[in-house]
Amino acid sequence: MSDPSPWAIEAEGLGKKYRRGWALRDCSFRLGAGRICALVGPNGAGKSTFLGAATRLVQPTAGSLRLFGVPVTDPAVLERVAFLAQDKPLYPRFTVAETLRLGRELNPHWDQALAERIVRAGNVPLTARIGTLSGGQRTRVAFALAFGKRPKLLLLDEPMSDLDPLARHEMSGLLMAEAAEHGTTVLMSSHMLSEMEDMCDYLLVLADGRLRMAGATDELVPAHTLVTGVAAGNGVPDELTRAHTVVESRVTGRQFTALIRPGGPLSDSWEAQSPGLEEVLLAYLRSPEAPTLIADEARLDGPQGAAA
Repeated sequence: MSDPSPWAIEAEGLGKKYRRGWALRDCSFRLGAGRICALVGPNGAGKSTFLGAATRLVQPTAGSLRLFGVPVTDPAVLERVAFLAQDKPLYPRFTVAETLRLGRELNPHWDQALAERIVRAGNVPLTARIGTLSGGQRTRVAFALAFGKRPKLLLLDEPMSDLDPLARHEMSGLLMAEAAEHGTTVLMSSHMLSEMEDMCDYLLVLADGRLRMAGATDELVPAHTLVTGVAAGNGVPDELTRAHTVVESRVTGRQFTALIRPGGPLSDSWEAQSPGLEEVLLAYLRSPEAPTLIADEARLDGPQGAAA
């Protein structure tokens, strides 16, 4: 299957409703091929629901989803996508070697050398049965299956939660190398915000089932400023809320602190700083009612050349 689209993922009005309510609602964005994207949000925000829709494990209630320009319902997309679920489902009675053989038999573009290299780097015996491995070792085998498939789109749901710091560092490097060398697009759900800053160049933030922020990190983060100054009574000054978009604010004693998207010049009486990625993410996660920010590149009607 050729690559008719420069966009790895295009979601338009995507939604999923269960009996208890909407788990995902009116989700519209696009993700350029070759990006390493962090999918961030609190528990219950809709992250796993979106990943389920992208892997055809969840049937959307509304909207559409396309992968590389092809509807996700088209069987042709399956060989291009690899999914690593949070619970890392593997056959416990299979040996590691048998598990990799299964991957080789099922995937036409299988890279046996890469899969074995990932397993051996963690000193995991190929003769060991999956059921006897530690959580971290099973995760390594699951990574080997995902990478060995040589997918164009790699979907990861909390992939490194049970890895030790050294193994997380190794897998992070592998992800970045794959994206750089083979143009693999990575969409990764994670709560490890500090690690996302080093790995990911794109952000999708979900809260309450809705998309709150989407776009390249080097565009989204600089769009914000952290300001402090003298509080007005019990709150932030009216000048701040009138002229700027306030994402989050708090007052301590006589001083206010606010993360804002500046709408013009800032008052000389305020102190302004450039926030980091983690500060911006935490502010949006703590304030799900904050105004949505979707960068032009992430918009379905954005510039057509943005993914190049």
